[in-house]
Amino acid sequence: MAISAADVKKLREMTGAGMMDCKKALTETDGDFDGAIEFLRKKGLATAEKKAGRIAAEGIVSTVVSADGKNAVIIEVNSETDFVAKNAVFQEYVTALATQILNNDYADLAAFTAAKSDIDPTATVEEHHKAMVAKIGENLTIRRFEKISGDAIVSYIHMGGKIGVLVEAECDKTGDGITEAMKNIAMQIAAMNPQYVNEGEISPEKLAKEREIVVDSSLADPATLPKPLLNAVFNEVLGTDKWSAEDKAAYEEQKNNKFLFNFLSPDAVQALRDIAASHKAEYLENKIFAGLVDGRFAKHLKEICLVDQTYVKAEDKENVAKYISNVAKENGCKFEIKRFVRFETGEGLEKKNEDFAAEVAAQMNK
Repeated sequence: MAISAADVKKLREMTGAGMMDCKKALTETDGDFDGAIEFLRKKGLATAEKKAGRIAAEGIVSTVVSADGKNAVIIEVNSETDFVAKNAVFQEYVTALATQILNNDYADLAAFTAAKSDIDPTATVEEHHKAMVAKIGENLTIRRFEKISGDAIVSYIHMGGKIGVLVEAECDKTGDGITEAMKNIAMQIAAMNPQYVNEGEISPEKLAKEREIVVDSSLADPATLPKPLLNAVFNEVLGTDKWSAEDKAAYEEQKNNKFLFNFLSPDAVQALRDIAASHKAEYLENKIFAGLVDGRFAKHLKEICLVDQTYVKAEDKENVAKYISNVAKENGCKFEIKRFVRFETGEGLEKKNEDFAAEVAAQMNK
């Protein structure tokens, strides 16, 4: 299928990978973005998940927590411009929507928008929303919400509503110490963007997929292969016509230089990647390579699992699990993080690309 420049640009902004790499990934996966992201990760060219894409719409994330701290709602409502997102009328409207969800039970977004509005009982939420669009003069979208319940819940809003977090804890005692700890953990989540509370939340299928990505990305980075394997790859490529005379000469001249790869052409490095990938099954039986993969996989899990992350406020680099344990001991209670919800404004959405000068000219021509 034809891959448009807009699709390539979108994937590049989502992953940070190069333009040609993005085009190749989309071509190889027939334009499937999820598949293209996985393709790039396996090649070691991207680390971002689709949900963490940098393409963004404007708007705000808002949270409301019940008086007893046991129920809470987080909601995202998008706007076209940051100017409207900072408007007090818009912000009050979003809070009112969250409050209605807190006070009622809705199966999903469709059920909520079809319900009677608490703001205007003569209209549905959707009808009142259309009136707000007319009033503010800009398209608004109620994108998503989530409602949670538990022993204790705290919320945290970062950057004026760009990021919102809810944290639910299981505890048999509440108080200032527990609340402060949960606020600290909410700030950790806002800053470090974990995907899970702990490894136990990750399905075996997902774990296997993540490990496969680590294996493939390690093979795609030949410079970091264990020395015996790298030497074998070099010996193999030198016996083929996959390297130019210039690359072979550069290798002979710089083979003892730790910056050797800087002297090889991109095609030469790709040839090394291809050879390494062809020995995947064999290398997985190699204890040194398996150890390298285990280390990288463990590091990856620490990045995506909250309790394994280094606690950002710790002076001794303790992890979040240790911090939680210390809080439980200090407060003489059971204290465990059960879940969290993190919304970032516009994540995964494409921001409208406006040419202001062209827009003004178009208006003048009318």
